[in-house]
Amino acid sequence: MPVQVTPVKPFSIESYLGTWYEIARLDHSFERGLSQISATYSLNDDGSVKVINRGFNEEAGEWKEAEGKAKFVGSPDIAHLKVSFFGPFYGSYVVFYLEPDYSTALVSGYNTDYFWILSRNKSLPQEKLQYYLTIARQKGFDTSQIIMTTQ
Repeated sequence: MPVQVTPVKPFSIESYLGTWYEIARLDHSFERGLSQISATYSLNDDGSVKVINRGFNEEAGEWKEAEGKAKFVGSPDIAHLKVSFFGPFYGSYVVFYLEPDYSTALVSGYNTDYFWILSRNKSLPQEKLQYYLTIARQKGFDTSQIIMTTQ
């Protein structure tokens, strides 16, 4: 994880489960051209987390969906997981800011090229969005490159 980022602790995966809407992100090929992006998390029987990422491809006029699996890197009360959509290859998933009511999360990948603002709601008030972007900027993310997701 980026050196400036610290995973949320204590963390409750049970409170994190459910659907989150992508509010903003840094650009990546796997999400390019998508709108109405969401991530839904549920528990698998083996204790891992089932991840379903979904977005609408405007150009193709169809939904794109990817199913993956997440596992805690260490203790389950620390919001540092590894996620795989492609077999044995895992990417870092770090929740480094989380509203106490689990309504909004700031998520990083293994470096500052990967960043998302996720919310339980499809939109955020402008002042809240600016607050979250300020936190991201302070943690080393290039917020001038943020893409606002159309929901």
